[in-house]
Amino acid sequence: MRAGLLQPENVCLQVIDVQESLMAGVTAAERVTTRIVRMVRCATHLGIPIIANTQYRKGLGPTVPAVAAVLAGVPQYDKLTFNALADQDTAAHFARLPPAVHTVALVGIETHICVYQTAMAHLSLGRQVWLVADALSSRHHQDHLAGLARLQAVGASVGPLEMLVFELLGQAGTPSFKAIQPLLVERDSEADCS
Repeated sequence: MRAGLLQPENVCLQVIDVQESLMAGVTAAERVTTRIVRMVRCATHLGIPIIANTQYRKGLGPTVPAVAAVLAGVPQYDKLTFNALADQDTAAHFARLPPAVHTVALVGIETHICVYQTAMAHLSLGRQVWLVADALSSRHHQDHLAGLARLQAVGASVGPLEMLVFELLGQAGTPSFKAIQPLLVERDSEADCS
């Protein structure tokens, strides 16, 4: 991990497989959906590139409506592979990002499968990975924790949405801070279980 705090120009947000049929079975689905929406909205305010993936949309169905709404206009690629970077269109999209983008923030599901394999692929390409822990989940909480632990052990950063967003903001009083602050003070109806 490079020393120093992240800057928005160094980060890309990747949203993994937030589909209705998959989200129906994951732990804390409501909280995770809320946090993913919040992270996408924050990334948009900060000018951070966003990319989204779905897993076999034809069979597993559409993205959760709340997430689909904030992803309007965002490049979205369907995949059959668990590792999103094994999808040629997704890999090509990342190859076109500015060289300054060296960190990928990941949100979505499932932490121990598609998020894990995608994160490992980013790490193998020399990118840094930030796992937004409260915007990730799996069907079983212990699998979510195991995915986070394994990725942290191989060099990924793990932290909550607020930690990442405040790091990217850097200071209060800016137009970005004023736009994002209301998103950060909203409380979820579901208890945290990251």
